Amino acid sequence: MADPYSILGVPRSASEKDIKSAYRTLAKELHPDRNAGKPNAAERFAEVTRAYDLLSDKDKRARFDRGEIDGDGNPAAPFGFGGGAGGGGAGGGGFGGTQRGYRHDGFEGFGQGGQEGGDLGDIFEGLFGGRGGMGGGGAGPGARRRPAPRGANVTYALKVPFDEAARRESQRVTLGDGKTIDLKLPPGLVDGQQMRLGGKGEPGPGGFGDAIITIEILPSPFFTREGDNIRLDVPISLDEALAGAKVRIPTVEGPVMMTVAPGSTSGKTLRLKGRGFTRKNGERGDQLVTLLIDVPGDDADLVARLEGWRDSRDLRGKFAV
Repeated sequence: MADPYSILGVPRSASEKDIKSAYRTLAKELHPDRNAGKPNAAERFAEVTRAYDLLSDKDKRARFDRGEIDGDGNPAAPFGFGGGAGGGGAGGGGFGGTQRGYRHDGFEGFGQGGQEGGDLGDIFEGLFGGRGGMGGGGAGPGARRRPAPRGANVTYALKVPFDEAARRESQRVTLGDGKTIDLKLPPGLVDGQQMRLGGKGEPGPGGFGDAIITIEILPSPFFTREGDNIRLDVPISLDEALAGAKVRIPTVEGPVMMTVAPGSTSGKTLRLKGRGFTRKNGERGDQLVTLLIDVPGDDADLVARLEGWRDSRDLRGKFAV
């Protein structure tokens, strides 16, 4: 095999993250399932996988960098001979005699780096259902098999109305296979939170992947969120502020009657306990209601009633200006 760095298109100084990213990109592009009938793609995929197996193993990478092993992981031949893969090559499968297995979309179920001496025929029977006819080179004593990869994870975006998120109302989700589930929202829910449903992703040789659901809490026309509390601005009239009143206001649980005390001022905040979002400990935040006195600007009757009346209080005296 040629230089594994060149195969993956990364410099020798590449980080583990850079190597993994390069492999993911190439593996998705060259995966045999996406390139049926293109043998060159299959061979290239095998080459890319072997290169990644070597460079993702810290010990092998260090030995390769020191010139102790070649790109196939075999001892370097100082006199220009030997160093071959040895023992029972590929039996006509078209993927090469030292193929390591593939990463499914999602790349879960694989360890870091390859295992020496794995039974490649068994691996490919698990991965491709017996396709490829991988031939007879058996594993050495004590070799360990790589677990078969799980299927790909599947991602979903779930938009949840503000009041339903606050109530933790169950959300009906339709999965890719057409089945529906009722998803219970967790306490402590925040916008952008992800929920994982085990085994609800794509099938794979090692089992099903997961469904990853990202929650988007939709904005409300009335409410805003402040931590686990909910804020609401409520306009009241001048007479309601002066004389007091019972006013009907919305909450995430439905409308309620709220008492406005006589002499209430604009900006005063009232608290409705337990009407907010649920915290992780199961307790609920509150709804904070701010009163805003709305004075009409063109009410001739009000102007006439207030004619000659002045508020004698020094409301801005504390500013000392």
